[in-house]
Amino acid sequence: VNVRMQNDVKLAQELRRNYKHAVDGMARVAQEEGFRTLFSGANWATGRAILMTIGQLCFYDSVKQSLMATEYFEDNLLTHFTASLAAGAIATTMTQPLDVLKTRSMNAKPGEFGSSLDLIKYTAKNGPMAFYKGYVPAFVRLGPQTILTFVLFEQLRINFGYFL
Repeated sequence: VNVRMQNDVKLAQELRRNYKHAVDGMARVAQEEGFRTLFSGANWATGRAILMTIGQLCFYDSVKQSLMATEYFEDNLLTHFTASLAAGAIATTMTQPLDVLKTRSMNAKPGEFGSSLDLIKYTAKNGPMAFYKGYVPAFVRLGPQTILTFVLFEQLRINFGYFL
């Protein structure tokens, strides 16, 4: 419902859904399009969440270990910042295709795509970069969040030990 409300302004006046608020949107979607429609895009959102976790957690540790294996980095703020910046970029790169598919699925009219494969084919018709539409805004949001998360985590670890 949130995705629909955000994209409503892009539609022609006669095609807008004009939900009054989120609860009204949920009620109308369930009533007009069926309860299951409330969960359209959930499969893409789940996959995205899995890749986000891998991209942030695994790659933060991998990049940090690689940096510390060189003579240029130690266990300090610069290393934490650099590793978390890289993890944010990797996570954004990994999740953006699913984010695009999730958004398209959530915005789709009932029956517009017969299956997930139809949605992938539809997006692929615009070329491989269609899966990375909105990459910069996604990174601008995710990059700082990843940096703050890991820099704060490392500062807590350094000052209070491994197990808080």
